Amino acid sequence: QVSLVESGGDSVQAGGSLRLACGISGAEYSGSYSMGWFRQAPGHEREGIAGIGSDGRVNFADSVKGRFTISRDIAENKLYLQMSSLKPEDTAIYYCAAVLGPGPLAWLLRQTTYRYWGQGTQVTVSS
Repeated sequence: QVSLVESGGDSVQAGGSLRLACGISGAEYSGSYSMGWFRQAPGHEREGIAGIGSDGRVNFADSVKGRFTISRDIAENKLYLQMSSLKPEDTAIYYCAAVLGPGPLAWLLRQTTYRYWGQGTQVTVSS
């Protein structure tokens, strides 16, 4: 059973940076998984913001493009989300997700693509 645990959430000021991490356990080879970052703000639906396929291709939501990057360390079984130029509207609970295998780029930002989910980590950006 694959398990995901997010970490790195914090309270920061607008314009600041933060790096989230997602630890993956239970996978024979984490590089075989496509993975994504999602977030859910109060009163809003969960949205996909960044994804990386098992083939290494990445996709970003327009709301974070140019400010956030996604990367992975397969040897360490870690997924990262580097966030910069943070805005108050980035305040949300951030979740990582995983699914075995590759897929079209557009699928990387869809909730229904993913089978495994973490519990989330809170990011709060103050103005």
